[in-house]
Amino acid sequence: MVLAAGQSHAEPDMGAYLAGKQAGAAYDFASAATYFLRALEADPTDAVIADSTISALVGLGRFDETAPIARSMLQAGTESQLSLTALIVADATAGDWAEIAAIYDSGHSVGPFIDGLAQAWALVGLGRVTEALDAFDKITENATLKPFGLFNKALALATVGDFEGAEAILSLTPQDGMQMTRVSVIARAQVLSQLSRNPEAVALIDAAFGAAPDDAIAKLRFRLEAGEPVPFDAVNGPREALGDALFTLSLALDHESDDYLTLVYTRAALALDPANAQAQLLAAELLNRLGRFDLAIETYSGIDPQAPEYLLGQLGRAGVLRGNGNAAEAAAVLEQLDRLYPGEPDVASGLGDAYRALSRWGDAVRAYSQAIDSNNLDARQAWWLFYARGISYERLGDWPSAESDFRRALDGSPEHPQVLNYLGYSLVERRERLDEALDLIGRAVEGQPDNGAIVDSLAWAYYRLGRYDEAVGPMEHAAELLPVDPIINDHLGDIFWAVGRLEEARFQWRRALSFGPDETDATRIRRKLEVGLDQVLQEEGAPPLHPADAAN
Repeated sequence: MVLAAGQSHAEPDMGAYLAGKQAGAAYDFASAATYFLRALEADPTDAVIADSTISALVGLGRFDETAPIARSMLQAGTESQLSLTALIVADATAGDWAEIAAIYDSGHSVGPFIDGLAQAWALVGLGRVTEALDAFDKITENATLKPFGLFNKALALATVGDFEGAEAILSLTPQDGMQMTRVSVIARAQVLSQLSRNPEAVALIDAAFGAAPDDAIAKLRFRLEAGEPVPFDAVNGPREALGDALFTLSLALDHESDDYLTLVYTRAALALDPANAQAQLLAAELLNRLGRFDLAIETYSGIDPQAPEYLLGQLGRAGVLRGNGNAAEAAAVLEQLDRLYPGEPDVASGLGDAYRALSRWGDAVRAYSQAIDSNNLDARQAWWLFYARGISYERLGDWPSAESDFRRALDGSPEHPQVLNYLGYSLVERRERLDEALDLIGRAVEGQPDNGAIVDSLAWAYYRLGRYDEAVGPMEHAAELLPVDPIINDHLGDIFWAVGRLEEARFQWRRALSFGPDETDATRIRRKLEVGLDQVLQEEGAPPLHPADAAN
């Protein structure tokens, strides 16, 4: 949370403030806002509480509620970068361009990117176009910001009907500072259409998007090719233009800066242009990364079903649900998508993942098969689908199909540790081709030497081969990497028993029981504690490790 310096001048509600601070640290924006608003009511002059309140409200996208708080901070001289940003966004959302102009006339600053664009678009909003164009020109004096200044100046010219002026800028080369993006191509195509130059607009789209553009671009191209005079609506006025600029900033910050800071500008973009589905996708992804799964799901769910991004939004929603243990709900979302987008491979793949999480192995096989068939990909491209389907086949007891898929997955990704380990461990458990299994698992360990499950597989392969002394070291290392895993502790107990360290074996089996194994494993461990591993093996029809000592 971004905090400003300040002192309390009234009796503070420290309980509410501390509760808000704790909630804010966990990015629980709703709880933080509730507590900070309570603390702010007790002491309205405290800049720290005020800025913390704004931080929580911005995380929720509630910019309208930040305005009175931020304006009070500005009047008191305790403003921060966050509070000024929130105030500018709130004023722009309300169309109060004069308020934004007044902020800059008073000498306040957020930063060069926001300052230049917010001030210029505020002047457009006030009808002071000549001053606005001068402001855009000033942005272009900064080499880093020149592309933004040029593009936004072109948008401003097109917005006021000067399409020739807009085309003069949009036709500039990258060397001159004009970058080609999806939005800039759409804007230029619309400008060319307004200049009765549709054939040039079609050629531009073909050069930028190739022979297979997405639906929105294809529709635009169709209208242009039909000779229709396409109106300029790449942006609808200063508010939406400023929102697009802030979204561009969000994209630049994504993965390069703190996720909360990126969320601030993404939320700002959405406040100014709520229909920006790409910003909704990014906001949902950021919220998911910050652990606010409820808000991520809500944001994904808010994408317009008519928007091209709707499918990605619903896939994202299903992914968050499945990732947080709601596989049944995720499957329901994906089943609905499958009806809306029949044959869509990403939907089928997601369904396979959801069914696998629900142990619906047969349904998972069918879903993955649909994804593989619809993709029509070679093994190098589809290795994950073969791997996931192989797991499902293995759980169904269809080992030939499982092994075939694992090997097809390795054809596509020959050194992937998870695939190497799963195939190798399965061969170990089946006591088939143990030398090959050891080689597969050894390559997996090389790829992920600190993966406890894979190191466990290596030790277990040594055990199955009867190389008990060699199994001890890697199994002890696996237990260090995953100290509370019941299976690994159980395996370590078996290996200790195999090398004659009987008391240590019993100790590990007791540890394994304390970590909550499933009932089948727990029953077997209790039996080992009663009679020892050799006797259990004999009861299971397998030879004991130490026939002469089977009663120990």
